Amino acid sequence: MIILWFLIAGAFAGMCAGLFGIGGGMIIVPALVWIFSAYGFSPDIVAHLAVGTSLATIIVTSISSLTAHNKLGGVRWEIWKKMALGLVVGSLLGAAIADQINGLLLQALIGVAALLVAFKMLFLSNKEQLGKPLPSMPVQVGAGSGIGMASAIFGIGGGSLTVPFLTWAGLPMRQAVGTSAACGLPIALAGAAGFAWFGQDVANLPEGAIGFVHIVGFVCISIASFVTAKFGARLAHKLPGATLKKAFGVLLIFAGGQLLLSGIGVI
Repeated sequence: MIILWFLIAGAFAGMCAGLFGIGGGMIIVPALVWIFSAYGFSPDIVAHLAVGTSLATIIVTSISSLTAHNKLGGVRWEIWKKMALGLVVGSLLGAAIADQINGLLLQALIGVAALLVAFKMLFLSNKEQLGKPLPSMPVQVGAGSGIGMASAIFGIGGGSLTVPFLTWAGLPMRQAVGTSAACGLPIALAGAAGFAWFGQDVANLPEGAIGFVHIVGFVCISIASFVTAKFGARLAHKLPGATLKKAFGVLLIFAGGQLLLSGIGVI
């Protein structure tokens, strides 16, 4: 039965990713927290297992996304190369930090992150600053480190952080989105590897998990989200962009609020 829930979560995450143009991590992590909790997994590992599994699924979706953007000339590889080292180091550091955080506290922090992304979707926009000179290499590496660390802790591909940085750095929105999609791959690879490594000696892990990565969940969610993302993308072209952003923001408010309240023991 848990496989069915993984498929439903993956299908919904893929649909949202296609509809709202943002990685499915902010949907997958809350969904996995609820699924793992419902099946009686230890509260000490639920949030970590959800984040690690989410990062593993982002490997698949980011490859699909960056390939599509690259065909359209939307990936600035010279910027990606400078950010990639920071993204990998930051993601590994983020996995190490998350490993030291109490499970319920991590759940609450993920809820706060979801609420912040919701606020950004509802009230802020990424304004292009065309013609602006690119920041120096240390700034790009440093930004990659910070983005990678935060993304690994919260189990997301980093688009909600990378796109604003790249538009601030002077990239047109289309290139910012495409380059951000490419940046999701090193984040997901390093982050998932880190969670698998740091979780390997943890007690109470379910059967079939490699560290904090649930293999069956990873496979089911990856397949389902890959299929439904295409339908979401088609539907996105038929609906007003402003409506989509508001709908996703409201969705994250509910998901983030529930995670925050349950993490701090209110519900």
